[in-house]
Amino acid sequence: MKKTDIIIIGSGIAALQLANQLQEQLNVTIITKKAITNSNSYRAQGGIAAAISTDDDAYDHYQDTIIAGDQHGNATAIYDLVTEGKQFMHDWVKLVPFDTHANGKISLGLEGAHSKARIAHCGGDQTGKYVIHFLLDSLRSSTRVHWIENEMVIDLLQNKSGRCIGVTTKDKNEVSHMYMANHVVLATGGAGELYTNTSNASSVTGDGIALAYRAGAKICDMEFFQFHPTLLYINGKSVGLISEAVRGAGARLINDLNEQIMKEVHPQRDLAPRHIVAHQLFQQVNRGRKIYLDIRQVRDFSTKFPAITKMLQQHGISMKTGKIPVAPGAHFMIGGVLINAWGATSVKGLYAIGEVAASGVHGANRLASNSLLEGLVYGKRLASYIQQLDSSQTMDFIPKKQHRAQLTGIPFSKKQIQQSMMQAVGIIRDHDCLSKQLSWLNKHPNDPFRQIEQCSLSTIQNYFMWIVARLITEAALLRTETRGCHIRADFPNKDNEHWLQKRIIHYQSNDRMEVTYDIPYAIKNHT
Repeated sequence: MKKTDIIIIGSGIAALQLANQLQEQLNVTIITKKAITNSNSYRAQGGIAAAISTDDDAYDHYQDTIIAGDQHGNATAIYDLVTEGKQFMHDWVKLVPFDTHANGKISLGLEGAHSKARIAHCGGDQTGKYVIHFLLDSLRSSTRVHWIENEMVIDLLQNKSGRCIGVTTKDKNEVSHMYMANHVVLATGGAGELYTNTSNASSVTGDGIALAYRAGAKICDMEFFQFHPTLLYINGKSVGLISEAVRGAGARLINDLNEQIMKEVHPQRDLAPRHIVAHQLFQQVNRGRKIYLDIRQVRDFSTKFPAITKMLQQHGISMKTGKIPVAPGAHFMIGGVLINAWGATSVKGLYAIGEVAASGVHGANRLASNSLLEGLVYGKRLASYIQQLDSSQTMDFIPKKQHRAQLTGIPFSKKQIQQSMMQAVGIIRDHDCLSKQLSWLNKHPNDPFRQIEQCSLSTIQNYFMWIVARLITEAALLRTETRGCHIRADFPNKDNEHWLQKRIIHYQSNDRMEVTYDIPYAIKNHT
């Protein structure tokens, strides 16, 4: 058994930002299921949104975020995000190699649902890669930061009072390990791998949600799962992401009849909020149409988007036609582990930051390029919170014995879960599909709270996916309206009378799945 000050599960931008902020004061252990750079953050083509231009204002960024989130967001959290993010980015542009104009001024791009050009990029379309390497470089020489790669966290350890005191992991050889810490942080990202078409890394399967739920943490807003409109789509499979910045540079969505898909749909046309664009593309596919991103109006495409150009070449897509085959796919989990303003969950000693967390800043639909910003802001916020805590208190590091039935197996394969979720709980949902999917998932004789250390990694992985699939499906069935990226064909309109600001919260009580609702905050006018 190994002991440290803080365990961070995950290696994306939120995880590394937190480690960077704490490395001089605390001993930090970073545990990641795959290699350090195997994260959605590393793959991020989009940039970081912040109102750092002289003709922009944090309030405009706030308003854009509120509107994109379809009035479901936490107004105070959003205001803090954009104001703190602006201040943070003013400092970061001096340190990180963001793209600049010939005169040395930072180049800011326009993306979907933004009213101003405020997106900072690195390497054209390689922002995530550049930022992750910058943070890694700041941590490499630290003697207080320790890395554990290729180990999957399979359980959170709690003492008799319920405080989270550590984790159990399994390495690639199926050997179990135990690590203890004063603080445990989930920074595991989302759950895009629950769907057949996704922009996410293959390791992003919702582990953090399952871990937190099994430990008793509250899970919130799971019905909101954002589908990105433009995944590169070849031979019936999604093989990569085409950044929203491409549309910001002038690309247009067309079908195989050369009709502009978004022309009459929304004032912002191809740069409408993602849920609106994805919905339109889904309808085109249902009509038998093929979808393309027309890049013929984008000047110097290969210079502006070198990583995308390389990906297109690798998949044999000719740049001469100027048309890239695309389709929507699962991209970002809006909901997650419910946290307070600093990243603390409802379980003492357990925190969550980044995509795994339900911070309230994205509402019912995330604004483009607010995700990396969230990771940076909440990584710094949580570091400040932990640094202020009293470290002299004596803690009980004896794990409470669990008397749970053993998991004997799971009858669903990863592929079955992915296909069923894509069909029934995808871009457009309805009661019949959702209820059938929930019934299918509930045929599994186990509950989400079984003992699993004796199981193989693949079984545990499928078990976690099953848990998260249940949470998403049940929440989607319960919310009888359309809001943001939760689109119900049988309830096509918003129902503000019954659902405005109302959250669906899952929790466990005596190893039973329970659901509650709350209306925690109202839209405020921050001026």
